[in-house]
Amino acid sequence: MSATTSPGSQTERSFTPREFRDAMGQFATGVVTVTTIVDGAPHAMTANAFMSGSLEPPLVIVSIACTAKMHERIGNAGWFGVSVLADNQQWCSNHFAGKPSPDRQPAFQSLAGVPVVEGANVQVAAQLRHAYPCGDHTLFVGEVQALGHAPEAAAPLLFHGGRYAALSAAAS
Repeated sequence: MSATTSPGSQTERSFTPREFRDAMGQFATGVVTVTTIVDGAPHAMTANAFMSGSLEPPLVIVSIACTAKMHERIGNAGWFGVSVLADNQQWCSNHFAGKPSPDRQPAFQSLAGVPVVEGANVQVAAQLRHAYPCGDHTLFVGEVQALGHAPEAAAPLLFHGGRYAALSAAAS
């Protein structure tokens, strides 16, 4: 930023959308599957823009591209599920990112009437409370109505630098 530019002023950016995406990819995230049910059928997509928003009330937030089919589906359903995937569910993440494996099919289970991915480390069913436009995405805020978690959770499925990653032991 030059000395004559003030925060919030309109300037030409010195980076491309691809450079911004690559830079943001340096923030390691977990991988989730966002689900909902429309006309009795489950729908799912892979995402990594997810976070808890509040403990009281218990809120979660997902960021969904306005062009994604899930965007309209969550708005219409008024409910969504989030499944925090384990490191052995990379194939499941790929499936809902449009790269299905011909010999594996993800299974759903119902949590408070919302489909969630079977075997995920954590599963939540949330009632949609707010939707905030945010550039080319919408932030969907859901109040968690039901919670499930694996008694002995596996290592989480992580994403960093545009690819899957694994936890390593912390140096002491």
